[in-house]
Amino acid sequence: MSYQIGGRAPGIADEARGLVAAARAAFARGSNPAVLLGECAHRLEQPLRVALAGQLKAGKSTLLNALVGQDIAPTDATECTRMVTWYRHGPAPRVTAAAGDGARADVAVRRTPGSGGLPGAHGLSFDLSALRWDTAGAHELGHLEVCWPAATLERTTIIDTPGTSSLSHEVSMRTSRLLAPDSDAGPPVPEADAVVYLLRRLDAADIGFLEQLAATHAESAGRQAGSGPLGVIGVVSRADEIGAGRIDALHSARDVSSRFAAELERTGLCQAVIPVAGLLAFAAATLRQREFDAFENLAGVPVDELSTALLSADRFAHPDPRLPVPADLRAHLAARFGLFGIRMAVMLIRLGVRDSSTLAAELTQRSGVDELRSVLEVQFAQRADQLKAHSALTAVARIVAAHPGTRADELLPPIHRLLADVHGFAELRLLGRLRTEELPLSPDDLAELHRLIGGTGIAAHLRLGLPADATPDAVRARAVAAVHKWRARARHPLADQLTGTACLTAARSAEGLVASTAGDA
Repeated sequence: MSYQIGGRAPGIADEARGLVAAARAAFARGSNPAVLLGECAHRLEQPLRVALAGQLKAGKSTLLNALVGQDIAPTDATECTRMVTWYRHGPAPRVTAAAGDGARADVAVRRTPGSGGLPGAHGLSFDLSALRWDTAGAHELGHLEVCWPAATLERTTIIDTPGTSSLSHEVSMRTSRLLAPDSDAGPPVPEADAVVYLLRRLDAADIGFLEQLAATHAESAGRQAGSGPLGVIGVVSRADEIGAGRIDALHSARDVSSRFAAELERTGLCQAVIPVAGLLAFAAATLRQREFDAFENLAGVPVDELSTALLSADRFAHPDPRLPVPADLRAHLAARFGLFGIRMAVMLIRLGVRDSSTLAAELTQRSGVDELRSVLEVQFAQRADQLKAHSALTAVARIVAAHPGTRADELLPPIHRLLADVHGFAELRLLGRLRTEELPLSPDDLAELHRLIGGTGIAAHLRLGLPADATPDAVRARAVAAVHKWRARARHPLADQLTGTACLTAARSAEGLVASTAGDA
């Protein structure tokens, strides 16, 4: 059993580096397998790669802007949104077009202002009309690379993908080739370590693509099909639209999320499903004082009169309603915040919010993006080494299996064993199931189990419910007690299979904590 608890003890990342190096040494320098294995080694040292995927107009670019907290991704339906775009951290903003043959060209960035110089609803755009390639000849655009000095991108590279249900088969295939490549083509393993999949509804196209992801990971890792990818979080995007922009729209979206989660997590296709109003989250992150002033003026309008004006975006932006905000500014608010965001902002001001920073914080909290960030932090960011190692190991297994007859063949059994035995992977899968499946445990025991398997963070004191300054002896004592408790629960004769597995997983997590304190004893 391999453990990676709170960053202590040699983890799977080190084992993955050793296996990649051993496999690389088995092939001739400069050969295709050696080059691919070199890319695997390089990938282990890079930030975690998280892809945003979903059907056309699911709100991927808007959610990306909300997560980063800056306007860096075009959201209008242009050629840019039909391309795979990589967002990486960089010292200064720069957008580059990359051709399939290696040629590169700088891309001009243009911003469309909104009403009275306020940020435009569609923000920036990338001008691909006059690319000047750095090498002569005709080049076909492959993908875009955006370097931006955003804190979020320091630890995570975000990949924005085209819609999986685009009218153009070739556009949809760009996403499939990136995340679920065929065994005979494309990269040796999906380019992303984890996926955030955006849903507006749950239909056959969504299920089909998620099953394709699961099958690709299972094939690459040598596991049984249907075991599911390790890092897939579902997002009910544009959640405010589910309730037609009503003030209770997020409650409706949460009910929808629960139904989606019950199906996706039961089948192992998704670890969690979170409702997020991406448009509101991004608008809140970039709220301007003039927008706050407009909301404050609208809050003074009689409730019935404003409700009538907000029956539709067109009605709200029309010059006819006599409201204390100019029609062009109203149109701007509708495009930036949506009807749900306008109603929520006005309600909060009527309830006592008195400044723009407080309003921004309240809108952010109600958008659902904070909950999504929390899930991404616990299930992706804190387990980045595990997810990256999983990508590297599955890639090595696929490369070696495709080029048999070398001493690298001897590495396949330990690679498959490592992928099957690493405990952190079992924790990730169990965290997903606990969101929808009920175990016959008390609320306190459920909370303890969730915490012990890393549901609130992977640091030892967080897993054990101890203060951050707890002594090694205190950590060890609490961990030993947890081992005994959860081992006993797992052996209980009345425990069903899921409960027994969950308790055994918790016991193994506690054992990892005991092992991590051995050097401090």
